[in-house]
Amino acid sequence: MAEVVLDGLDIASLEEVHDRFAQALALPEWYGRNLDALFDCLTDPETAVTIRLLHRESLEERLGRRGRGLVRLLRRAAVEQPQVTLREE
Repeated sequence: MAEVVLDGLDIASLEEVHDRFAQALALPEWYGRNLDALFDCLTDPETAVTIRLLHRESLEERLGRRGRGLVRLLRRAAVEQPQVTLREE
């Protein structure tokens, strides 16, 4: 099982988010690095991942509309795919 830690106090861009997921999930070079591609990777039945979301408010503030979209995506992935665990701390 992979674990991805997204700390809103440390992340300055959506690119950093994609970097963390790409590394933790060993995503291929052709990974699209957009929210649609991330959702597809997270809801793949073979992907087991725990996502620790720290300081969500700071993340949303730093990334704006994209940050809010990311949080919605993570929550949706956790609902639709039992292999995805989202912990908002």
